[in-house]
Amino acid sequence: MMGVTPKNINYSEITPEIRRLAELCAQNNAIDPELYTRYDVKRGLRDLNGKGVLTGLTEISEVIPQGENGGGQLFYRGYDVKQLVKGFLQDKRFGFEETTYLLLFGELPTINQLGDFNTLLSDYRSLPTSFVRDIILKAPSHDMMNTLARSVLTLYSYDENADDISPANVLRQCLQLIALFPMLSVYGYQAYSHYHDGNSLFIHNPVSELSTAENILHILRPDSRYTPLEAHILDLALVLHAEHGGGNNSSFTNHVVTSSGTDTYSAMAASLGSLKGPRHGGANLKVVRMFEDMKAHLPDWQDEDAIREYLVALLEKRAFDREGLIYGMGHAVYSISDPRAEIFKSFVEQLASEKGMQDEYRLYTTVERLAPQVIAERRRIYKGVSANIDFYSGFVYRMLNLPMELYTPIFAVARISGWSAHRMEELLGMGKIIRPAYKSVQDHRDYVPMDARE
Repeated sequence: MMGVTPKNINYSEITPEIRRLAELCAQNNAIDPELYTRYDVKRGLRDLNGKGVLTGLTEISEVIPQGENGGGQLFYRGYDVKQLVKGFLQDKRFGFEETTYLLLFGELPTINQLGDFNTLLSDYRSLPTSFVRDIILKAPSHDMMNTLARSVLTLYSYDENADDISPANVLRQCLQLIALFPMLSVYGYQAYSHYHDGNSLFIHNPVSELSTAENILHILRPDSRYTPLEAHILDLALVLHAEHGGGNNSSFTNHVVTSSGTDTYSAMAASLGSLKGPRHGGANLKVVRMFEDMKAHLPDWQDEDAIREYLVALLEKRAFDREGLIYGMGHAVYSISDPRAEIFKSFVEQLASEKGMQDEYRLYTTVERLAPQVIAERRRIYKGVSANIDFYSGFVYRMLNLPMELYTPIFAVARISGWSAHRMEELLGMGKIIRPAYKSVQDHRDYVPMDARE
């Protein structure tokens, strides 16, 4: 049988033909914005005041826009996150594993239960034989979220019970993924750094006695060294990013995909695809890059008039990426304050002091104070604007000398705990497949025979 000669296709090239078809696509997919108002469509499943459309029930976490003290509140399994953080910080212990236990099982663990859980996670921190060599080191991607998603989907092939969605098996899969996400993320970066940037390649094995945060720093750094403050603030970041209600984009994605009855690896890969977006997990990258541009254009970081003018230029699409946004400010739910940002801020100041970056920290706090004023003066807003968790998290990661390629994967390392809890909740709830309604606004037309088309 004659073979077909393959064409040399440049998969990155946008040809004139593709551009023509893209214009046709755009021409026939532009819906009149007025129609969304006419049919009372809640775009983004939220109304103008930020209130979400109720699509499900959950016991995992609760996001309250304005609590009793006026500011926003976040609860994990009914516990105020501020109290949880205060509890493990007072005891000078790491909190992410304890938080993961709480999210999955609905109860705070005893000392023995937490010890057994940590041992279980440690036992699962082992990738299949040759996985690093055959999967991670081959065809490294410049984007670690794609590397992470590919690794997760490949793990399906190593699981003899990959399609079993019984609660015990799904829990086993989730725990393994929670344990493996740090290695998959960091090893993926090491491969990229070596093959694309020419840096030395080193692969450290995780240490069973270390926490998730400590292991991340251990396997990332060539000398595996870190300070206690560095480890504890990274652990705090993981706790604050672990969960944020069933309605956030990646968790809702997990509910949607899980409701179809698919396997755990596919559900987690779908959530990773959601989290990668700059409107979700990739937001802290935008904040860091915005500040880098700001510093390059501000000779004096203490000149509030110059800072204000730069913020105005951002809103007027004259600065940075010209999208008209001040990144890190505002949230879909919170208005007066994001409790995660409030918790984080005091520890950010400590780390800035340890790293000798107090001037940059003061620039951040000045922008945090001025940005809501500038936005209120120039935008019609329906609720308050405050700094969100992304405003400070990227700064923290930079002070920890984490490569920017790992900012969003670190978010995923944390949020896999919440995704796992939501997947279990969706499966155990035995709900229907999630299928919201879309109204068609296309006019009906008569079929046109081929020879009559223009």
